[in-house]
Amino acid sequence: QVQLAESGGGLVQPGGSLTLSCAASVITLDAYIMGWFRQVPGKEREGVSCLDPSGGRAWLADSVKGRFTISKDNTKNMVYLQMKSLKPEDTAIYYCATSDLFSPSGGCKMTRHWGQGTQVTVSS
Repeated sequence: QVQLAESGGGLVQPGGSLTLSCAASVITLDAYIMGWFRQVPGKEREGVSCLDPSGGRAWLADSVKGRFTISKDNTKNMVYLQMKSLKPEDTAIYYCATSDLFSPSGGCKMTRHWGQGTQVTVSS
């Protein structure tokens, strides 16, 4: 059974940085589309970033372009979300997920497996 485990969340001041990690088991990441999503209580989950299996194509939500970077290490079966210049509005639970469809304009679609999430709080 596919398992995804996020880590790296925490409390950070505005303007600070965090790097989230997603460890994948059972699957090999070079065959999967991987994405990061976030959700604030009471709001819909939104896509943040998506990476195709080769790692050559990435999609970023407009709200995080220029600040967030998605990457992966196939040898370690890990996916990362590097977050810089964090803002209070980035506060959310962040999830990684596998996806069946990569959309250059819309990111990860038809998500399949999810991790349990990691909390990111941006506050002074």
